[in-house]
Amino acid sequence: MKIAVLGAGAWGTTLSDMLARNGVDTVLWAREPDVVASIRENRENAAFLPGVTLSDNLKVESDPEIAFAGANYFLVVIPSQFIRPALEGFRDILPDNPVIVCASKGIELDSLAPMSKVVAEALEGKRPRYASLSGPSFAAEVSADMPTTVSLGCEDHELGRELQDAFSTPFFRVYFTPDYRGVELGGAVKNVIAIAAGISDGLGFGHDARAALITRGLAEMSRLGQAMGGQIRTFMGLSGMGDLVLTCTGDLSRNRQVGLKLGKGQKLDDIINEMKAVAEGVKTTKALYNLSKKLKVELPITEQVYAILYEDKDPAKAVKDLMSRGLKDE
Repeated sequence: MKIAVLGAGAWGTTLSDMLARNGVDTVLWAREPDVVASIRENRENAAFLPGVTLSDNLKVESDPEIAFAGANYFLVVIPSQFIRPALEGFRDILPDNPVIVCASKGIELDSLAPMSKVVAEALEGKRPRYASLSGPSFAAEVSADMPTTVSLGCEDHELGRELQDAFSTPFFRVYFTPDYRGVELGGAVKNVIAIAAGISDGLGFGHDARAALITRGLAEMSRLGQAMGGQIRTFMGLSGMGDLVLTCTGDLSRNRQVGLKLGKGQKLDDIINEMKAVAEGVKTTKALYNLSKKLKVELPITEQVYAILYEDKDPAKAVKDLMSRGLKDE
């Protein structure tokens, strides 16, 4: 097995280093020349994963033709809104029937498509085989060999088991499920709820409010996920509830940090301009809002986050509107 990893941010670098240490022939493709130089010269991605010494077995390339040569497995860790143009640009140098493992989390803004559909359309004619990797995992903790468990969703059971073995280490435990749609949707929705949880904390609310957002956020995730073909049990697992709890409570969550700053009165543009890495939940909020209208699925927390992000609604007013909705059964 040779795996090419597309995207050298913190998560892409962490996963590629983990694979290389696990004995998998791994090459990391990075578009930034300074990242390539940093890894080659110092065995460190100083831009996105500073302070972590990377395996000598990890190769890094900026030329995709060199990076992809001989690989049939491709781990995609590009921000979700850029996956389609990236794969379309690489189509001519990718093999037929490539295995695409997507570790990016989001819904495409223009098409409202999950990443599995984006990959299938971007590589039409190549007949890609798809898997989704998601779960409660911060790059900083995985790179420090802290115990982590995630889900790998793949419709092809044989391929799924093969990938499960390749990605599992003594510190990184992978659970398999054929429900790739549920895995990828859980990873997308939790980022929006994490922004809401950050807003709540930024406003100075307590643990009660955060617990309510996590619980009702899980309900939103499950409703939308089932409407799009996911299985309810998947949302109760690592890529659903597990990732939701992590991103709503962990200070390493970029989406939670966006929410915290919004709750404290900062404007979205200023927050985004201060960030080096991408907070996927900002654009995913707009995609989920539009998707909920299209599918006629009720997502009240998402609606209020959308209003705060894109209609400049006061966060305190959004909370009041959420709490004063008509009463209903659980």
